[in-house]
Amino acid sequence: MRYVPAPGAELATDIASDGEAIVFLHAGVADRRMWAAQLAALAPTHKIIAYDRRGFGQTRYVEQAHDWLDDLQRVLNAADAERVVLVGCSQGGRIALNYALAAPSRVRGLVLIASAVSGAPEPAFPADVQALSDAIQAAENAGDVDLINALEANAWLDGPQSVGGRVQGAARALFIEMNGIALRAHDPGPMEDRFEDAYERLGEISAPALVVTCGRDFPHIQERDRYSAQALQHSTLVGLPDCAHLPSLEQPERVTALLADFLKTL
Repeated sequence: MRYVPAPGAELATDIASDGEAIVFLHAGVADRRMWAAQLAALAPTHKIIAYDRRGFGQTRYVEQAHDWLDDLQRVLNAADAERVVLVGCSQGGRIALNYALAAPSRVRGLVLIASAVSGAPEPAFPADVQALSDAIQAAENAGDVDLINALEANAWLDGPQSVGGRVQGAARALFIEMNGIALRAHDPGPMEDRFEDAYERLGEISAPALVVTCGRDFPHIQERDRYSAQALQHSTLVGLPDCAHLPSLEQPERVTALLADFLKTL
């Protein structure tokens, strides 16, 4: 691990091996460790890059306005990575899409797992999902970080319409640790989004894309996955029916296999 300097921050970054570069972008309830299985599997054949954003993991920062794409570019420069495959989950997918719009010539391919999209419509939750969302909000209002963490594990790891505690063992322990760091982190400051209209501009992205949707995820995220797969110029949609929002934790071997197969097509 090394620290990549950025304005007001030192980005905790893993850069390993040689070959075609793959950049792993973590979700907003995790850090770069969510990709540990994939990094280990692909390091023998690729240059693998993963970093913690401001407010996550081991990254050091002061509160100030910042730009996710500028931070990503600094990591790419530190890794001497000219053209890359971007693998993003949730907010990591949002960053991958925005970078593909900002620097299309530098993106060889995209893997979008339960991806957020800048400018996507606000969701309407079914009653059971709304109840879980309300419980999280109540815990936030009460300042009960441990309860927030437990409820968010139910939402993002188990799935909002699944039985709480469905996923156990090392995956749950790692989620609680990663998300606990994020929940207790000080404010990194406002983030500039250069592509608030990305949802309407997905058709401009020509890089080959693998879109992964998860059958236990939030219904609106599954709907957004299908929309993204249709809107992107060259994409394949793959479903993981018995998985929630974080399949790299829940089904690591399956995610690694999907990545390996996609990389062979580039």
